[in-house]
Amino acid sequence: MQHATAAKLAVPPSLVDTAAGLTDQAFLRGVGSRVRELRERRGMTRKAIAREADVSERYLGQLEAGDGNISIVLLRRVATALNAKLIDLLEPEPSDGAERRLLSRLLQQVPAHRVEELVFRLVRDFGKEEGARRKRIALIGLRGAGKSTLGQRLSAERKCAYVELDREIERESGLPLSELFSFYGQSGYRRLERGCLERLIAEKSEMVMAVGGGLVAETETFQVLLANCFTVWLKATPEEHMARVIAQGDLRPMADNDAAMEDLKRILTARDPLYRMADAVVDTSGLEVEQSFLALRKLVAI
Repeated sequence: MQHATAAKLAVPPSLVDTAAGLTDQAFLRGVGSRVRELRERRGMTRKAIAREADVSERYLGQLEAGDGNISIVLLRRVATALNAKLIDLLEPEPSDGAERRLLSRLLQQVPAHRVEELVFRLVRDFGKEEGARRKRIALIGLRGAGKSTLGQRLSAERKCAYVELDREIERESGLPLSELFSFYGQSGYRRLERGCLERLIAEKSEMVMAVGGGLVAETETFQVLLANCFTVWLKATPEEHMARVIAQGDLRPMADNDAAMEDLKRILTARDPLYRMADAVVDTSGLEVEQSFLALRKLVAI
């Protein structure tokens, strides 16, 4: 078993400002205090840590007491035994350390399949200053939800630009969507979509925007949207989605109505958790346009 050496601790450059103004002894006491706190928090005895880190109990006792110089190699072993990073022992904890520790523990308990959802919510709620974010309204949902109809009315009332992201992509690429997919493929289209979205956000401090129904499935692009826009999911039943698309003159769903309806239901089911990441939901099912608009206007009022 190895014992402490007289080698002085080489403080990383990032810690120079932190340690500035501290005496050597005060710095050593701070390191020792953090080692002891982490050990006690993990419910481990000094003997157990010493054995795990391959150091003597005497060294560990001196370390926690802030006595003598610290061997950086042995301190790294202690950090590993404590399941901590070396920086955790060297750098004083911020004043909100307790809250951050609690947050860290909560994050560790999040199931793997919920991590993406949590990231989306954090990006949405803390990505940008709220007042600025609420000036950009983004309407999400499948075709037939009422994005164009309600979006145009809302932009007229707010006296700001109305933008359809798909039309912007067509304008920027010089191709209609059908040809764009054939020419660039799905990945190429998504790159254009991300680029157009970022450009619009940079150019317009206030707007109402309707986005394609599949954007929510693109993780990074959806994060950009959530961080910079107040998002509203315009929700409807599969039957109403279908009926509205047909009413708009698109008869393609009628070619194989049963299969189209099943596909639509599967898409809605798969995207439901993503659409629910929105800041607000307006269920337009069974509502007249005026009723849906009043509900939307109330939700986005600043």
